[in-house]
Amino acid sequence: MNFEFTKEEKEFQEEVCEFIKKESTPEMLKETEDQGEIFGGPEGRKIIKKIAAKGWLTPTWPKEYGGLDASEVVSYMIREEMGYNGLPFGFVAAHMSGPTIIRFGSEEMKKAWLPRISSGEVEFALGYTEPQAGSDLSALKLRAEDKGDHFLLNGNKLFNTSCHIADYHWLAVRTDFDVPKPYKGISMMIVDLKSPGITISPLITMAGWRTNEVVYEDVRVPKENLVGEVNKGFYYLMAALDFERMFPLGIFRRLFDEIVAYAKETIIDGKPLSKKPLIRQKLAQLSIEIEVTRLLYYQLAHILDKGGIPNYQSSMEKTFATELTQRITNVGMDILGLYGQLKEDSKWAQLKGKVERYYLTSVVQTIVAGTSEIQRNIIAQRGLGLPR
Repeated sequence: MNFEFTKEEKEFQEEVCEFIKKESTPEMLKETEDQGEIFGGPEGRKIIKKIAAKGWLTPTWPKEYGGLDASEVVSYMIREEMGYNGLPFGFVAAHMSGPTIIRFGSEEMKKAWLPRISSGEVEFALGYTEPQAGSDLSALKLRAEDKGDHFLLNGNKLFNTSCHIADYHWLAVRTDFDVPKPYKGISMMIVDLKSPGITISPLITMAGWRTNEVVYEDVRVPKENLVGEVNKGFYYLMAALDFERMFPLGIFRRLFDEIVAYAKETIIDGKPLSKKPLIRQKLAQLSIEIEVTRLLYYQLAHILDKGGIPNYQSSMEKTFATELTQRITNVGMDILGLYGQLKEDSKWAQLKGKVERYYLTSVVQTIVAGTSEIQRNIIAQRGLGLPR
């Protein structure tokens, strides 16, 4: 079986790559690195609006909502090229919330939100985790009381990463406080992050970029911002998580290519590092695993193109890809030796300090969107049919 792109797809891939290179600026690339590759900063918004104007931000969406009616393969290709070339590639609104709205939102909600998302006008931030509700999202407690024409929200969220630069909160709340099965009392809402009563406080990660604690105190949310039906939000949340777990490896694939180039160019004891058998073996193994990830990644696109929503398949790809990011950075550290620990501002730093930065960043990749342990439970139960 041929797993290559068609001639037309390859030409489109080159077009996307050339456009990104032409429109990218040093300021945008630096901003993206500093923010952990998330979207919402002023420089990132400039280039993403240009990409959105071509229909490339949401290419699979109907044309009436700003899409191109293109295949998921095309969409996945664009995301991979964006990550590889240093652009933000984690879009909550376009890649997680938007597809969920398309499947479960009312016609009024689709008309109100999808065009704004597809144009790059607005970005959402995920609002799931709470101090007592991380892996067990059915334990969340942020209260949303029905007050007739609005909901009144009180509680707090934790590790809501892009809230300081996003426009709206894609928020999971509790709307039934006494239901025997907690997951049945959860609803999803879209909340303006500028609403009175919201306090956003920074939490700085070991990699240097910011996540947030968000506190809600008597925050009013209009009823029309409820996603789907009340108390059925857990099902929408699970669908959004399936979309979130589709992990493009582009940025780490770029790092791997740079490590390979470094090994070829760096001479030790009269010969390139790439001639050393142990280094060659490690790089060859990573190359194999990168190709495996590529096939798992595009399998998700194939499932979507057939009308399904990947479930345990998303967990498979997410687990393999994110654990691979750690193997790539570990090999980078091995090859660079002590130089690998240096930050970009050191005159001795190699590869602009990328190995050190992504070594720290890779730690969180196996935690966000569900830990590797949670993913393996999903694969075991839903993929293999094993008992709980």
